[in-house]
Amino acid sequence: MALIHTVFYFLVALALLIAAHEFGHYWVARRLGVKVLRFSLGFGTPLLRWQRKPDGTEFTVAAIPIGGYVRMVDEREGPVAPADLPYAFNRQRLPVRFAIVAAGPVFNFLLAILLYWGVFMVGETGIRPVLGPVEAGTFAAEAGFEPEDEIIAVDGDPTPTWGLAVGRIFERVMDERVVEVEVRTGGGGQALRRLSVPAHVLDAPEVLGERLGLQPWEPELPPVVERTEPGSPAERAGLKSGDLLLSADGETLRSWRQWVDVVRAHPGQNISVVVERDGVHVSLEIRPDAINGPKGPVGRIGAAARIPDSVRAAMEVEYRLGVLPALMAAVERTSDYAWLSLKMIGRMLIGKATVENLSGPISIAQYAGQSAKAGLAQFVKFLALISVSLGVLNLLPVPVLDGGHLMFYLIEAVKGGPLSERTQMLAQQVGLFILIALMALAFMLDIERLFS
Repeated sequence: MALIHTVFYFLVALALLIAAHEFGHYWVARRLGVKVLRFSLGFGTPLLRWQRKPDGTEFTVAAIPIGGYVRMVDEREGPVAPADLPYAFNRQRLPVRFAIVAAGPVFNFLLAILLYWGVFMVGETGIRPVLGPVEAGTFAAEAGFEPEDEIIAVDGDPTPTWGLAVGRIFERVMDERVVEVEVRTGGGGQALRRLSVPAHVLDAPEVLGERLGLQPWEPELPPVVERTEPGSPAERAGLKSGDLLLSADGETLRSWRQWVDVVRAHPGQNISVVVERDGVHVSLEIRPDAINGPKGPVGRIGAAARIPDSVRAAMEVEYRLGVLPALMAAVERTSDYAWLSLKMIGRMLIGKATVENLSGPISIAQYAGQSAKAGLAQFVKFLALISVSLGVLNLLPVPVLDGGHLMFYLIEAVKGGPLSERTQMLAQQVGLFILIALMALAFMLDIERLFS
């Protein structure tokens, strides 16, 4: 069931993002007078077809759901009827061709803005950005952060939830500057913490979170299970909602945090657990999955703690904006993520960040499933983030991608004529090789993460 859940939401995400991108090409082409022959989601054999008029655009859903395309009338791709020549893509003025090609990535950014806008207006529930233990040696400790500090604003921007606070700090830190964090201290006063991260740490963004040392405050919870994830080690072992965890390998459990520490310390190892269920003691064997942590493999069983209503009410906060502020925040969030993606790509190109930061289809599918489990708002934000990434990726000046075509058009504008077909063909072959190599690398990294 877990696999089906992950694949389903991955396909939903893929379909929406591809549809938005290709619709951008289609819509602008139609508005600028170019005839579109086919709008396809996916490649290969069409599974579904729809065509309103015999000479109109054919809409298809194809068998291989890894992309899509818009096929326009173009003399370079085959014979064109004389009546269609004025509507051929290759006969359009340079600004028209530029606009049609650029529309795909632009619509990905517009989709991200629309999704963030909706989330910010509808609102979401988050946890207050209150710090837990601050470990010595971390950058948070060096900046003077203390347990129970509540982050109020980052560089002057209000941060009512933990996700907003940490996300904004990461964005600012990646700009290689001192970040001013306004906090409300545990004693009720206010203070300004200045967080600075050396440039050499930014060369390894994958460990930045650990080095920052920002951890959310966690209440002391009783070891009671609220729910288990479908297909997780907890469900397979027979753990149920309402179970009170009494002991693990003979050690008495007094808090949920103690149980989490036991699980994390036993990746891939059996744990003998005694639980109280309906007044009866039940013995179980749980074998946590081994997942990668900052300092090596750690255990995970896929179970959540029961949080008392009083604690939940004290820590949860509603975050909602009006129509115009939500739109402005959506534009800002989209531009921030686009710039952050460009910086990360640049760092990888010059060797200042490892390729471990690449995510392939398996990782993206896992993120899709995990975000969907976390709720609609989280899934919508995941879609927006991936849409931004897709827009940035397609604007890279790599032949085969939209950005490569735009680069050709800019050269054409400067030299007064297009590059030779031979030059463009060679560049396309190089671009295709680069793209295939990157896809293969991302897929290999996914496989390594899956089995490590």
